[in-house]
Amino acid sequence: MGQAYQILVAGSGVMGRGIALSFQRTGHRTAVLSRSVAGAAEIGEGVALIDALPETPPELIIESVPEKTDLKLELYARIEAAYGGGTILASNTSGLSLPDLAAGLAHPERFLGIHYFQPADVAPVVEIARVPATGEEVLARADALVRASGKLTVVMQEALPGLLINRLQHALLHEAYYLIERGICTAAEIDVAARHLLGPRMAVTGLIEQKDLSGLDTHALAQAAIVPHLHHGAEANEVVQAKYRSGRLGIKTGTGFYDWAGMDVPAYQKACGELLTAVLESLDGRLPPGPPLAADDDG
Repeated sequence: MGQAYQILVAGSGVMGRGIALSFQRTGHRTAVLSRSVAGAAEIGEGVALIDALPETPPELIIESVPEKTDLKLELYARIEAAYGGGTILASNTSGLSLPDLAAGLAHPERFLGIHYFQPADVAPVVEIARVPATGEEVLARADALVRASGKLTVVMQEALPGLLINRLQHALLHEAYYLIERGICTAAEIDVAARHLLGPRMAVTGLIEQKDLSGLDTHALAQAAIVPHLHHGAEANEVVQAKYRSGRLGIKTGTGFYDWAGMDVPAYQKACGELLTAVLESLDGRLPPGPPLAADDDG
């Protein structure tokens, strides 16, 4: 019998390698399944790189293959043929419908979403989302395994499009792009507000707790006055879509909202990553324990 692994990551791209490293560094026996072991980038010491499903079912398989439904379903069929319902199967998809992916499974009760952010071995938060059939024990065990790898988890009781973090990001960006489109402020000015106020404040007191601290009476009155004037359009914003159509894709093409021509982009990205790591390390263990949820907000 071959090597037994606790965690198997299917997909040897940047995201898959980062997921694997986060488990390996915390003592989990981890392997990465790749269609081309010879062509896969080096992952890191202690992570096995394999080109076939191991004989012994891993406790958890996280699928992180390209965002093509047929590729994912083909992989799921292979996994279920090999292990039946003997493993927990999760998808790292960021855009495809988790309920749709689960629909063709023989064991949908063993399936859920586990969504990482780039870089997966550094970003501290992982989203976990159940589909209607996901078993309670499966959800709890997957959450425990991800937490044991040193991550903070947010658990979604319904796999809504975008899950939690992307929904929050796009709600904020939808208003930001509207303000840019109207000529009310620039992309750079929005980023000043995000970097120097919203980001730092949320890093300390979160989004919702801050409103308790500032007073829900003040917040409720402001909400009633401001929300009717927000942009509630249900279409993707034309500012972004026009850049996409014209090929202005940011660093990929040299220009987007900003002009990246002449910049040492890899050096800038490296510096940003180091700064993010330093910010996260500065917060680790320094935040005071917050209050428990009020009784009417439990569950």
